[in-house]
Amino acid sequence: MPRQSPFFIELSPAERAALEATSRRYSAPYRDVIRARIVLLAADRQENTEIAHRLDLPVQIVSKWRKRFFEEGMAGLAERSRTGRRPGFPPRARRRREGDRL
Repeated sequence: MPRQSPFFIELSPAERAALEATSRRYSAPYRDVIRARIVLLAADRQENTEIAHRLDLPVQIVSKWRKRFFEEGMAGLAERSRTGRRPGFPPRARRRREGDRL
């Protein structure tokens, strides 16, 4: 038997309206639409496994966004900066002169 999520989502009318608008926005990034749909389904008391099945996502992804919204609210759905390798070509400090060679 699947375990029920301990993170119960309660939405204010303003949060629900914002999430519904995002989930319907055709030009919104896919990640934002999916995150909004996850939270809306979680607020409707859906299990993580059911949400994952309906949205064709791994259960771990559903659990991650449900927990983040529970802990941080709407701000938790925003994209965070990521660590990683810096760009390989830093901006040049000076302009190249005509006589310079590669």
